[in-house]
Amino acid sequence: MSTDRLLREPILHFLLIGVALFVGYGFVSRDRSEGDRIVVSRAVVDDLARQYRARWNRPPGDDELAGLVEAHVRDEVMFREGVALGLDRDDPVIKRRVRQKLELIAEEALAADAPTDAQLAAFMEAHADRFRRPPRLSFEQVLLEAGLPESRVDAAVAAVLEALGRGADPSTLGAATLLPGRVDGLALDLVARDFGAGFAQRLQALPRGQWSGPVRSGFGLHVVRVTELVPAELPPLDAVRATVVREWELDRRQRSAEDAYRRMRARYAVTIEPGGGESAPKTP
Repeated sequence: MSTDRLLREPILHFLLIGVALFVGYGFVSRDRSEGDRIVVSRAVVDDLARQYRARWNRPPGDDELAGLVEAHVRDEVMFREGVALGLDRDDPVIKRRVRQKLELIAEEALAADAPTDAQLAAFMEAHADRFRRPPRLSFEQVLLEAGLPESRVDAAVAAVLEALGRGADPSTLGAATLLPGRVDGLALDLVARDFGAGFAQRLQALPRGQWSGPVRSGFGLHVVRVTELVPAELPPLDAVRATVVREWELDRRQRSAEDAYRRMRARYAVTIEPGGGESAPKTP
């Protein structure tokens, strides 16, 4: 086979490329390894021991601790070799993990002292919907007999109202039921959960301290007396301090992370190329 023909053989090209990659990696690996050092500090060893104790409720033995250290070294060696080969590039899992760590650093970078009462009060006002207590209802009810025909409903209501007007005990009237005859200070959303949304809405419009009916719920028809309706209110700071502090801290961390991202994002010129036949999405 002539020299020219040999040089044109594809298999020769592949062999030469493979040899070049192997030799190149050998030089890179040799140069890199001469300067590489893995130091397992006392703090790392102590942390490995603490993790073992937390998992197994006892300290590790000497052989177990040595195994933990060797596993740590193995992780470090494999990680460095993988990075040297570029295996960390374009890996969505690694990118997501690095992003999470960077966001955590950004959140902590602007960590502030504990908020003052003035800051918490201002935060409550600005986010009142998070802390406002719903309206609360107190009422009494008498459940009418089930299955009453429409023609007899008014008469049944009138009979209950007449008995109540004479001072009868509400618990002795109407149908036997496990429903509470008196409800005190129940949040409106819980009234709606227990009796139905229509029932809760109707009770808000009834006159206070007066028996009225019929009012329909998911259980049937009722004669009801609303004794108190406490409107929605923003509670005192001391009553919800722990919740407000938690929400304030969460809001601060989110704002810190977002501010840090905007500053980092401004350093990059982002070009989004269109796909096949599709228009390019707009950059934010």
